Amino acid sequence: MIASSFRDCAAWRAEGLPLSTSSNQACKLYDAILTQYVTWRNDETLGGIEGCMAAVQAADPDFVMGHVIGTGLQLVGTGSSVLRDQTLAGAVRKTLDLASCQELTAREKQHVKAIDLFSKGALDKACDVWEDILLEHPTDMLALKFSHDSFFYLGEQTQMRDSVARVLPHWKSHMPLYSYLKGLYSFGLLETHFYDQAEKVAKEGLALTREDGWCVHSVAHVHEMKAEIEKGLKFMASTEKDWKVCDMLACHNYWHWALYHIEKGEYEAALKIYEEEVSRRCVNSGAMLDTVDACSLLYRLEMEGVSVKERYRELLQVTEPHSEDHTLLFNDLHFLMVSLGCKESGITQRLLESLRELAKDPDENLQHQLASTIGLPMCQALVEYDEGNYSKTVELLKPLRYRFTQIGGSDAQRDVFNQLLIHAAMKSQDKHHQRYARCLLVERDAVRLNSPLTDRLIQRAHSLHI
Repeated sequence: MIASSFRDCAAWRAEGLPLSTSSNQACKLYDAILTQYVTWRNDETLGGIEGCMAAVQAADPDFVMGHVIGTGLQLVGTGSSVLRDQTLAGAVRKTLDLASCQELTAREKQHVKAIDLFSKGALDKACDVWEDILLEHPTDMLALKFSHDSFFYLGEQTQMRDSVARVLPHWKSHMPLYSYLKGLYSFGLLETHFYDQAEKVAKEGLALTREDGWCVHSVAHVHEMKAEIEKGLKFMASTEKDWKVCDMLACHNYWHWALYHIEKGEYEAALKIYEEEVSRRCVNSGAMLDTVDACSLLYRLEMEGVSVKERYRELLQVTEPHSEDHTLLFNDLHFLMVSLGCKESGITQRLLESLRELAKDPDENLQHQLASTIGLPMCQALVEYDEGNYSKTVELLKPLRYRFTQIGGSDAQRDVFNQLLIHAAMKSQDKHHQRYARCLLVERDAVRLNSPLTDRLIQRAHSLHI
């Protein structure tokens, strides 16, 4: 039997979040899946999220919210698309069919609607629905977390912050998963550049729950954005034993740790983390968060002059099957880094051509709508840089640099494209681009005081342009 601490039918009703099933086991398993999702941790004693998904179907095959959370997590994972994965498309259809022939609460109907919209790539409209749920039910953690993750994919930083701020007064400290609100709110604060407040809120969360990997992740971001490299290294080392149990987030936290080493120019230390943690976890999980982190680390190291060709070759086994998924432009750009790094022109062309096709008739899919104006030009910039056409790279990226947020991800993740623009501008033969590179470095120095990476780039720019 599943632990008594998970909420049964009566407990969900008492919280004003009734679930349309008579199975207490199904309700508890729903809670178990939600808990693992929020805590970024597969609990092996429960069979992990996948085991619980199978068990909830067995407990009540017609339990709509069991389908909503199971199918929703597959969609939010962005590892497959309903356009290419018929099993996932079928799961969405089944959820809609079950919802159409049952008496559901208004809240549950909205959840079904949001999943349908997300599956079509209308992430912005799905967020609107989740936010409407939260107006009436501010303690619905599933709506809050799905909304949070989707705002992240959309690069909607202010909305990500405010979504959590609006519901905070309605939560009480005795409620399940209460402490995890701190990490969610902290992340929104840091992405809107309230760094000190973000760190304070994250530390409050860690005081309540030491193993909260998302709070750790938030503090890691603060140190990254403020170029507090030694503080960051010390913090990650001192908390590692707590957050490494969060198997769905540990790889990303190791990625942050490796970034500090790249910042310092300690490439061997960064590669060691890549080999021992990031690459291993990425290959084992196949999760998109782990995969894009692996791509990004190699690309950053390569820009720094480190040879990573063989590692690209290993990573291609993970990225190549997803090169035509096109769930997120952010993912596409990272997969492209690997096919370019491997000189696999066929895979590169397949990725670009399939994205161009989808951009012609995007329908409701927001990522496909953005492909022609931002996704494809950014992809082309990567191709031009790889071919040594540095002036062309600058011409493609310069008009978009203040729109990079639209591809989603965090400021720290998107910084790889800022660095790419700087490198291209420095290497360009165009004197105007070289001056632009120096201006970009002055800007960078102003917002990240005492950044060793910026200092190295400034020295490189001087040596190239004397």
